[in-house]
Parts: sequence; C-alpha cells; structure tokens
Amino acid sequence: MEKLKFLLAGNPNVGKSSVFNHLTGLKQHVGNWPGKTVEQKSGTFEFNNYEIEVIDLPGNYSLTPYSAEEIVSRDAIIFEDNDAVINIIDAENIQRNLYLTLQILETGANTVIGLNMLNYAEDAGFKINVKKLEKTLGIPIVVIDAREGKGLNELIRKTIKASENPVNKSGELTYGFELDDHINEVRALFPNLKVGSAPSTWVAIKLLENDKEVMELAKKSADSSQLKKLDEIRKHVEEIVHQPLDDAFIDARYGQIATIMKECVKKPSGSKKTLTDKIDRIVTNRWLGIPIFLIVMYIIFYLTYTIGGPFQDLIDEGFSALIEYLTPMLGDGALASFVLNGVIGGVGSVLTFIPIIFILFFLLSLVEDIGYLARAAYVIDRAMHKIMGLSGKAFIPMILGFGCDVTGIMATRTLSNESDRISTMLALPFISCSARIPIYALFTAVFFTQNEAEITFAIYLLGMVVAVLVARLLKETVFAEESAPFIMELPPYRIPTLKSALLHMWERGALFIKKAGTIILGASVLVWILSNLPLGVDESSAESILGIIGSIVAPIFKPLGFGFWQASVALVLGIIAKEIVVSTFGTLFGVGEDGISEVIPTLFTPLSSLSFMVFTLLYVPCFAALGAIKEETGSWKWVAACVIICCVVAYVLSFIVYQGGLLLGYT
Repeated sequence: MEKLKFLLAGNPNVGKSSVFNHLTGLKQHVGNWPGKTVEQKSGTFEFNNYEIEVIDLPGNYSLTPYSAEEIVSRDAIIFEDNDAVINIIDAENIQRNLYLTLQILETGANTVIGLNMLNYAEDAGFKINVKKLEKTLGIPIVVIDAREGKGLNELIRKTIKASENPVNKSGELTYGFELDDHINEVRALFPNLKVGSAPSTWVAIKLLENDKEVMELAKKSADSSQLKKLDEIRKHVEEIVHQPLDDAFIDARYGQIATIMKECVKKPSGSKKTLTDKIDRIVTNRWLGIPIFLIVMYIIFYLTYTIGGPFQDLIDEGFSALIEYLTPMLGDGALASFVLNGVIGGVGSVLTFIPIIFILFFLLSLVEDIGYLARAAYVIDRAMHKIMGLSGKAFIPMILGFGCDVTGIMATRTLSNESDRISTMLALPFISCSARIPIYALFTAVFFTQNEAEITFAIYLLGMVVAVLVARLLKETVFAEESAPFIMELPPYRIPTLKSALLHMWERGALFIKKAGTIILGASVLVWILSNLPLGVDESSAESILGIIGSIVAPIFKPLGFGFWQASVALVLGIIAKEIVVSTFGTLFGVGEDGISEVIPTLFTPLSSLSFMVFTLLYVPCFAALGAIKEETGSWKWVAACVIICCVVAYVLSFIVYQGGLLLGYT
C-alpha cells in the first residue's frame, strides 16, 4: 500500500479541524513539534489503496514568521517531506484567505484548495466562479462542506492526483515590474542558496524582505561582497517603491488578490445583516455580554450534573458490585487489601467521575464549535483590560485552562508581550481545570446534593475572579508594560456536528482515562504501601508512615477546617495530579456503599468541605503545569513565584471561608 503525506493548512476558523477529524477519526496523535511548544496533530486513514498521513498545521493568517505557529507552518511546508498541501479556504472570507494561499504557492508547494462553506457565502450574496478561480490560480479547487464531511472524498482524490503530477506555481506569481526585476537579480546573486524545498524565487523574496532565518543561512554560505550587493539592491528598491520591502510585498500580494477577486468573485452589494450579525448584537452587547456568558457557563454545569449524575451512580454501583464479588474470593489478606483498596479503591474512586468529565467536555465542544467562545473572549476584553490590565486575548488561555492548565500555559505564547505572558501564566493556575472536577463532584454529592451545579459554578467563578485579581496585582507591581490591543476574528455561527463534538470529547476525555491508568494507579499503589507500613500497624491508621507524615502536616490546615492527616496527605500527593486527592481518599476509605461517601461526612462538615474545595481550587498546580511554566519562561524563578502565590492565596481565602462561616453560625 503506497504511503502519502498531506499537510492541512488554513486560516483560523475555516473548518480545517473539522476536515482533519472527518478524515482521520480516532486515528489521531497529538504531541509537540520538535523544539516547539506548538501542538502537532497528525492522523492516518486509508483511501483507494493509499495509506495517507495528514498533519494539521496551526491556523495562520500568513507564513510571515512572527509567531511560533507561523514558523512551524512555514517550516513544515518547506522542510517536511510532503506530497501536497491542502489549503482550506472559507468562501465567505475568500479575499482574506487568499493571502495565505499565495504565500503557500510562493513556497513551491504542490497545493490543492478545499473551498469550504460556499453555501454560506452564496447566502451572504457572494458569487464565486469556481472554474475560473481554479484556472486563474492554476491549482485544483474542490467545493467541500467540512461540517457535514461532504466533498472530502473528491478532495482527497484530486489531492492524490496532484501528488502524482506535482505543480510548482511559484514562478508564475508576479509582484509588479520593479519587484519582479530585482527578485531575478537576487536569484542570480545567490544561485546556490537552498532553503529546504523552496524555489529560488521564494528565497530571493525572503532575502529582499530581510527574513531573519533566511538571512542567517545566507550569511553562512555567502561572502561579504554578495551580502553587500544584496543590501544595495534592497535600499535601491525601497527608494523606488517608497516603503519598506516587506510592506511592498504585502501590497503586491493584495494587488494580486484584488485582480483575482475582480475576475472570479462578485461581492454582495449593500450591507445585508446576516443571522450572525443579529445574534452578535445581543451576545456581544457591552451590558448583556458578560451576564450571558455567566448564564451559558451555569447551564453547562447544570446539564453536566443533571445528565451525568445517574451515570456516575451507575458506575459507583458497578464498583460496589465488583467489590462484593471479589471479597469472598480474595479473603482478608494483604492481596485482598491491595486489590480492593489500593487498586479499585484508588482508581475506581476517580473513574466514577468519567460521565461528569465527558459530558462537560462534550458541552464545551458544542459551545466552541457553535462559535460562542470567541464571543466570550471578545465581551470580556473590555473588562479584562480595565480590571487586569491585560487584553482579552489572555482570556483564550484561561478558557483552555478549564480543560488543562498545561494547555492554557502553553497557549500564552500567542500573547504579544512578555509581561502579559507571565502575568497570565501566574494567574492561570487559579482557573479550575478538569482534574479538579472529581473533587467538587465528590463533596457536592455528599454535602450539597440539591445544589451541585450551583456550588461547582460558584467555585469556577471564584477561580476566575481570583485569577483576574492576581493578574491585576501583578500588572500594577511587577509588570507595568502596556498590553497590546486585542484583535481577533469572530467566526460565523455554525450548527455543530455530533461527530465533531464527540471527537473533541473523546480526545480530551481519553487523557483523563489514560491518567487514571498510569499516574493515578501508581499514586494509589504508593498510598496503599505507605498506609500499610511499618508492618504490623493497622491499615490506613495514624501509626502508618502515611499517617505519621500527614499528622506532621495536619496542624497547618486546622484553621481551615480540615486539620486531620488524611486530608493533609491527599493535598500533598495532589500536587502530582489533582485527581490523586480523590484517589487517596478512595485508597484510604474504599469505594462503594461503606466506602468514601460514608467516611467523608465523619471527617468534614458542609463548611469545612467548602473550605477544602476552595483550597484545592487555588493551591499549587500539578507538576505538569509547573513544568510548563518552567518551559515557557525558561526560569525556575517564576515556578517558585507561582508556588508561593498559590499557597498564600489558597490559605488566606480558605481561612476566610471557614472562619467567616463559623462567625456567621455555619458548620
């Protein structure tokens, strides 16, 4: 079976990820590009006796290497072995999308266009002559519907055909007489300079644009006379065009696009209001925007617990039945304790929350696919800039932090200046990640049965408020640099597809299951061993090694309402991964009818459980998040700052919750 590799490129919000998901299904792999903290998504599928690998490049508006994503995309096209680049274009925003298309063609890439959402464009009044556009660009164009998966077979067929007969259109692009003439002059000046698979025309353009990476290669291979001549050419051309050369090439590309649009596209006349415009008048309203966002988040939590609760009870009953079945078989020895308490008690206590995790991710995927999360960032921009001194762009990493703090921390690389990046990184651990959900679900199920959604929503809201206040304090003290303005695209509203939402849910939820089978299992075994040593002590007693360690730490937490050794041990081990807080209780107390849910009320009260949830929300993030901060900042200084800030804030607020509650007569 012949193997092919296709790269998937496009602007943000054009349906590229939907195409990727339709093509590869669950055969996807997620990692990081070598040497970069930019996510790499790749997948495989079989088509007409071909095994095809697809690499989903980051969404970019251009290939000008100003950001890590742009560098990754450009390097992949030029340096990665590939058979074709599939460029997904949003038909309704074709003029803007074509800029990236021209830059891809400049690299000499064998390109095929997937023209997505043509029906939406036509509804908006656009008339695109696809045949003429195909002839003008000189590359295959296939009309697709990424949401429904229509046209994708034809897209792959044409891409396979294109891979058999590669086409390099870079030599046919024109930038105007002045620029074209000097491009050829630079090509002749550097005949042996090679940059991956890029043609000599592209190399010459980058040299004229004074591209940093290409200039470094030129300095290594060229002599001083060549570099001096290049500098003279560059200055001469800038005098002719009366602007910096990189700006001149931008104008030239848009000039080509204007010609293409004039020949192939008829724009809508007038200012017809679309459904998206009408909805945005409400959801992005300066007064209604934030209340609507809060309502949306509350509904998500309400549905999560309403739908997930019965499934959670079902899994809990399943583990209870499993324990009842295994108990007579295993007897009362160490093996029985290890299997029932160490493995089933530890891992099972976390796995019971799978329905809650999966449903939350499913609902968040629906909201994201609809196009609402971009609006949430937009409406919060004003408040964040006033309160935090940050742009609304910082809200994107925070939203990602709902899934995983590590993802959110990595996403701060999109922020324009260093002060915004570090301020957001240090505020992010206060955003409640999915790993904390089992903790909230455990305590709300025991103490707040009628108000699970409300309590969880309040906890999430508290995390966001604390993140905002901490970021504001940092911006006023450590980081006084002005934030860059927030500019982002608001995609049109789309009806989400079930397949896409399920794939996103599985992609994120599977990581939770994987963690349960590795890190949490290992921690549960460690807890069981330490709770049974030294030999001869009662299992899970204060005389065990675990009990002794916990008893030393416990007095610190007494003013917060949970000054007993089991809670102390759970919190210390929870720094490894937050789910371990619940798995530690599960190992110590067991699961099922006589397990964790029965023991928790003997140790906690409703007030102390609320204090405990606040503390677990705000205290030190997991090792992976701390590692991500070190990786992104390159300094242990900011890791230490994160640990100190989180511990202080968590202790102070938990103290206020518990002691304040006691003063008000709560227990």
